[in-house]
Amino acid sequence: MADAAQSNPTTGEKPAVLIIGGLGYMGRFLARYLHENKLASEIRLVDKHLPELAWLAPEFKEACSRERFMQADASREQSLQRIFDRENGKQFDYVFNCGGETRYSQEDEVYKMRSYGLSLSVGREAAKRRVKCFVELSTGMVYKPDSVPRKETDKLKPWSKLAKWKLTSEEDLAKIEGLNLLVMRMAHVYGPYTSTFLSTALCMARVYQFLGREMRFLWKEDLRTNTVHVEDAVRALWHGAEWYRKVPPPRKPVPIFNVVDHGNTSQGVMSRLMHETFNIDTGFHGTLISAFARLNLDHVVDEVNDETLDPWADLQTKAGISRSTPLSPFMEKEILKDTDLSLDGGAFERETGFQYQHERLTRDEIDKVIASYRTMGWWP
Repeated sequence: MADAAQSNPTTGEKPAVLIIGGLGYMGRFLARYLHENKLASEIRLVDKHLPELAWLAPEFKEACSRERFMQADASREQSLQRIFDRENGKQFDYVFNCGGETRYSQEDEVYKMRSYGLSLSVGREAAKRRVKCFVELSTGMVYKPDSVPRKETDKLKPWSKLAKWKLTSEEDLAKIEGLNLLVMRMAHVYGPYTSTFLSTALCMARVYQFLGREMRFLWKEDLRTNTVHVEDAVRALWHGAEWYRKVPPPRKPVPIFNVVDHGNTSQGVMSRLMHETFNIDTGFHGTLISAFARLNLDHVVDEVNDETLDPWADLQTKAGISRSTPLSPFMEKEILKDTDLSLDGGAFERETGFQYQHERLTRDEIDKVIASYRTMGWWP
């Protein structure tokens, strides 16, 4: 069901929308949501990559069509005029920054340039052009980890390099004079075609199923790994921008919201779902092994990867998958830390009236993700 589009009361026009990182996972789903529900008068997608190289599923072809797409690096000053100028001479109403480096375990320099540099560059331009709402996509990994769900006002202590630079972006964007900023901090986003977090667990489970072995998790069952479905995540972005616009700017302090489903997803939940989906034994390593892992994380991660990467390649060969896909059981050290991603999303629902359609991660949702991989020829 679509959320009603707020057209401009004076002209009756729907908002014009610019999506930075428009071919990324969130960007393409946002474009499709706006396109299918006819929520925008114009949609422009900007991305460094070409649509042909973006592993786009058929249902995105129209929303991410060539005439909407512009290839450009938005972190470069000289690209900004071309990105922001519209043919009718008017300005974009909303700018969604879904761009930046999404891979973990990169060097600081990579995040500084591709995420922080990008945010600041498009943020300054949006302020200069008086864009009505600039939505910055951030992460729930900016909080000091705790199993008690973190509220927006809780202590900040980013626990990945990606999160560190996202938080720096949030803070420095807030200092830009005249920027109508809204910050959305996401839990682990999952859904069809996902190639992060959930996909790693699914690929690993498939390997253990193939090897006929038990899949064992480190740390403890109640370690939180909170989630949100991509369809809810992009609806939240749009809902937030429409809410922002109802009050004359500037909104001070900058509104910041957590976006997370009601499932309070934990490792215990993930373990049960892998067991149900793949019919494999799942469990947890004892405290002794977890204590060893805490001190020797590099070693443990290398060992897990050695154990799964070759069988995954074998599985792909057997299935006749010869071209590269975005899926892999490769485990990132930064993601394997003993840290809770535990978020309280109540403020966004209370203040804006937003409602989630995918309440929690379920077996049915996982089946849909695997089905999406199959349609793309990615799943062995």
